[in-house]
Amino acid sequence: MPSAASAASDSGRPVPPSLWRDSDFRRLWAGQTASQLGEHTGLVVLPLLAVLTLDAGAAQLGALRAAGQAPILMLSLFAGAWVDRWRTRTVMVLTDAGRALALAAVAVTCLPGGLGLPALVVITFAFGALSVFFDVAYQASLVRLVHPGLLVRGNSALEGSRSAAQMGGPALGGALVSLLSAPIAAGAGALFFALSFLSIRRIRGDESTPGRLERPARIWRRIHDGVRCVAGDAVLRTVCLASAAFQFSFAAVMTVHLLFLPRELHLSGTAVGLALAATGPGALLGSVLAARLPDRFGYGPVLVAAAAIGDGVFLCVPALPGSSAVTVPVLLAVAFVFGAGGQLVNVAIMAVRQAVTPRGMQGRVAATITFVGMGLSPLGSLLGGLLAAQWGLRTGLLVAAAAMMSSPAVMAMSPLARLGRTLPAPRSTPPG
Repeated sequence: MPSAASAASDSGRPVPPSLWRDSDFRRLWAGQTASQLGEHTGLVVLPLLAVLTLDAGAAQLGALRAAGQAPILMLSLFAGAWVDRWRTRTVMVLTDAGRALALAAVAVTCLPGGLGLPALVVITFAFGALSVFFDVAYQASLVRLVHPGLLVRGNSALEGSRSAAQMGGPALGGALVSLLSAPIAAGAGALFFALSFLSIRRIRGDESTPGRLERPARIWRRIHDGVRCVAGDAVLRTVCLASAAFQFSFAAVMTVHLLFLPRELHLSGTAVGLALAATGPGALLGSVLAARLPDRFGYGPVLVAAAAIGDGVFLCVPALPGSSAVTVPVLLAVAFVFGAGGQLVNVAIMAVRQAVTPRGMQGRVAATITFVGMGLSPLGSLLGGLLAAQWGLRTGLLVAAAAMMSSPAVMAMSPLARLGRTLPAPRSTPPG
């Protein structure tokens, strides 16, 4: 891991005494907060539009969600190779602008005689493609902007803002779709991306100037180096496999869940948004715990326990009755616990991954794990739609929720579970 002196030299400026005194980090944090709020608003607006406005069925909703997740499988590896060669600020501002335009275009599909579900599928695909590049870029940007000793705090701050977005975005999106109009709901998301664009473009950190895009053979070699780095390290390999198990089953869960809430439990769009938004307060708690629990109990035990509790709580949802006084409170409690456990895992595992990864490989390793981990999400979404169509919403949700327990099982049987209170060091110097 680079020393404080080398980190300062790489960034061209002294190491700040506090994370929040670093103006570039503040701009990244503000932009990421706005971007996440726009993304979580959009992630609720798009499927709710399909279900409530365009009357999409289970299979159609599964296809729509798969279209949004397919770019992860198609583009993640290339995104990692390119981000390691570009200024991360450039990548983030361009993708913010593109996602703002994509959400603004949703209004056209909602007008009388509009383009309908096929156009919504195309827009959702474009939205997902741009999000792939933004997510890889912001993770690499944090490593380039902050001192290595502040990575956990930096991740905690960024994940805390994502928690706030998880709380406000779904509630805002559900309320706007239910009470006002789809164009306003989509326009709100577009506005947040515009704010993110304005904040991130003011980052002044001196990143090394990337060269021209390389020949295809060179790009493929860099992609291969990233895959080899993950496959050759036991900790990174486990992170990748656990992420794949979770993302596949969670995509199936959410496809059925978004149908289960309005159609089986008869919740309004506003109630659906609030039920989903309850993950936000839980995630805020998870962010706070992530800065404390690993130092006390060790990274491995915390990761396994948080994943088992956070994922396992979803098994309660299929048993809920519709139109009951306890339905919404239980949904809020489930979402809170899921948010807390999931956020604790996210922050801790990202710190582990960034610590293990050589500095020049951050973008490619993040992209490789995203490719394998979230690349199965489209198949999970399609499977969720199939389960709901063939077995019914309750049974389909129960099977999908049970499958989520495979992720903590992978962690428990791996070297990741034995990590102590100290973050491991990078295995070697990055190739190439």
